[in-house]
Amino acid sequence: MRARKTSPGIDRCRPLVVTNDVELLDDLLRLAAACEVELNVARDGVAARQYWFDAPLVLIGGPDGPGCAAARLPRRPGVVLVAQGSMAAPDSGLEPFFDPAQLGPPFPLDDADAPAELTEVWRAAADLGAEHVVFLPAAERWLVDRLADSTGGPSGSGLVVGVVGGRGGAGASVLAAGLAVTAARQGVRTLLVDADPLGGGLDLVVGREGSPGLRWPDLAATAGRISAPVLLDALPRVGDVCVLSWDRGDLLTVPPPAVDAALDAGRRGAELVVVDLPRWPDEAAVHALQGTDVVLLVVPAEVRACAAASRIATMIGPHCAQLQCVVRGPAPAGLRSRDLADALGLRLAGVLRPEPGLAAALERGEAPAASGRGHLADLCQRLLADLQHVSWAA
Repeated sequence: MRARKTSPGIDRCRPLVVTNDVELLDDLLRLAAACEVELNVARDGVAARQYWFDAPLVLIGGPDGPGCAAARLPRRPGVVLVAQGSMAAPDSGLEPFFDPAQLGPPFPLDDADAPAELTEVWRAAADLGAEHVVFLPAAERWLVDRLADSTGGPSGSGLVVGVVGGRGGAGASVLAAGLAVTAARQGVRTLLVDADPLGGGLDLVVGREGSPGLRWPDLAATAGRISAPVLLDALPRVGDVCVLSWDRGDLLTVPPPAVDAALDAGRRGAELVVVDLPRWPDEAAVHALQGTDVVLLVVPAEVRACAAASRIATMIGPHCAQLQCVVRGPAPAGLRSRDLADALGLRLAGVLRPEPGLAAALERGEAPAASGRGHLADLCQRLLADLQHVSWAA
């Protein structure tokens, strides 16, 4: 992998790598690509000076540390020395380990028996005032997280909204799809996630069951940080909504790390992530619940549905940051929406009135709220407007 050349005065606020080691530079460029971060690269301390104060994070190759110290670069926070190999050299008597909180060498710097190359690295770290000394490959995950946190874009600011039915057939999947479609119509980058393996598939709800793209089985072995643009570009779309759903195979669950990775990528790559949740969550769905900012519990305006929804709320409530109620009409016995929400002890987020023709439109493969008209579209617009702490795209 080749480093991109940088010009003085341009993009100085990128993280900075200072090294003349081609192999180490390739490793650091690979880690930066994994979290969608671009780097400035300097061969030595002299070349690094122009970026030194503006860079949010500085990674200095271990062998380059003494040269940077000799260049008398001013002390600053966010400096990390990065070396390759183990903390311990062969026959050093030291246990190889990686501890990002390590504040000093695991041996006295004047120890004659300590490996000379390691002593040199630690001396340079002390001279530069480095916050950490880390070793690859053990520190790869830690470095990816530090690189991601050093810039504003990839840190993850999208809102994650869960939708779950208070009983079977409550209409949670339709509301989830309607929210995603309505947000996309407003110019919001949106990801729709199907976390209910027994729900029949959200791709069917939005009429995209035949569209090519990744499904959950393709991501089952995924863990850790994944590229948000790569994931979103690989998913089926309905309009401007990316859809992560199931295929028609036998896989009925995905490992929790895959769910965590997908939602993390969604937060970084989209402004809104809508998750259709199962009423009886497995371990993966619990992880999805715990990754939400708000969960909407959809409850038909019926006494029995209210009783069922109370049990669902008791089960999922401990995993939710916020649990709110959406009441779906009609109310055969005249049960008022406010009374139903009060009985559940939840905030009433909205009411969905009956919409003639909605069921037939779904059977024809039309995405919910795609026209922007009707009671479902109106409710989705009000629910999105209620989330005013989110900075939607203009």
